[in-house]
Amino acid sequence: MQPAARYSAAIEVLEAWLSGTPVEQALTRWARGARYAGSKDRASVRDHVYDVLRQKGVCEALGDATGRGLILGLVRAQGADIDAIFSGIGHAPEPLSEAERHADQSAADPALNVPDWTLPLLQARAGDALPDLLQTFTQRAPLWLRVNLRRGTREAAQEALGGEGLTCRPHPDVPTALEVTEGARRLRQTMAYMNGLVEPQDLSVQAAVGRVDWPESGAVLDYCAGGGGKALAIADRCDATIFAHDALPQRMADLAPRAERAGVRIMSIETGDISTRGPFDLVVTDVPCSGSGTWRRDPEAKWRLTPEALESLIETQAQILDEAAKVVAEGGRLIYMTCSLFDAENEAQVAAFLARNKGWRAGPAHGDTPLTASDGFFTAELVRDIP
Repeated sequence: MQPAARYSAAIEVLEAWLSGTPVEQALTRWARGARYAGSKDRASVRDHVYDVLRQKGVCEALGDATGRGLILGLVRAQGADIDAIFSGIGHAPEPLSEAERHADQSAADPALNVPDWTLPLLQARAGDALPDLLQTFTQRAPLWLRVNLRRGTREAAQEALGGEGLTCRPHPDVPTALEVTEGARRLRQTMAYMNGLVEPQDLSVQAAVGRVDWPESGAVLDYCAGGGGKALAIADRCDATIFAHDALPQRMADLAPRAERAGVRIMSIETGDISTRGPFDLVVTDVPCSGSGTWRRDPEAKWRLTPEALESLIETQAQILDEAAKVVAEGGRLIYMTCSLFDAENEAQVAAFLARNKGWRAGPAHGDTPLTASDGFFTAELVRDIP
């Protein structure tokens, strides 16, 4: 595909998304119908689509609310040659109309790239740094890897990946973290990945896991395990028995082979068995949330979020905290985590838990934003008193 034809394909995908099709489903449908498209073509189309979702408000202001208008706005925002892309030659988008040639460049305000009702919530977190935070949302998130220290050193992982075409650099403060600066799309074909030496995991999560004093023995429950990335990271740091649970067990379908590659043992546990396996010395709750800290990685999420959905998430978080607290041993700890930047899901949620649950006290808490880590991430430790 010619570069301009890739923009035409992105227009098609965006039109499907605007009609209500989830973006990943729209991309998959396009790829199935475009057998001629190679891997680089598919990657480029995907990049164009996600670049629009990251800065949809600005793209709309510089174009319009259609798929074609959003791509036109993206091309303007990127400073690319508009006439070379909108040429109408071959499979390129049709040339611009006279009306399309005129756009108010002053309308390109990054604040347009998030739902307007979320701006006060982001302002409360970022303060004077709000413009910088909004700017991060327009950029692609870097790929971070966690080195499994049971399999080898970070230096060995960096060398092994370099031999397979991936350039990485270590983070100065997080000893397990490598940032991939070149060759990210080849990661899953590398021996370092297939042999369990490295796992994709964001810097903010690795830093959060590194701040917790994990028990060397006893039992740890990852209550909202999802794909199991944190359970794997915890197992790499301690010799406690690690249990993984999720309300939707299918999310953990790949956990067993991943644990085998990493050389650790994680026991999957169903909801009905939690009480019989407990109490646990430590329970981790990485709860469902707005995902506002990950909006550059999953920009579609911000356009799905509504005030009503946020209220529902806050209720779910409270329910999970109360349920998880029941299986924490006396003197044990409950670790509350979100990838949210909103106070209502973080500090306020912790304060509400302490207000309605006697016999608990607050431990250390920490919050990152994309300005201090890669994603936004919040962690709070809650300690159950011994009567």
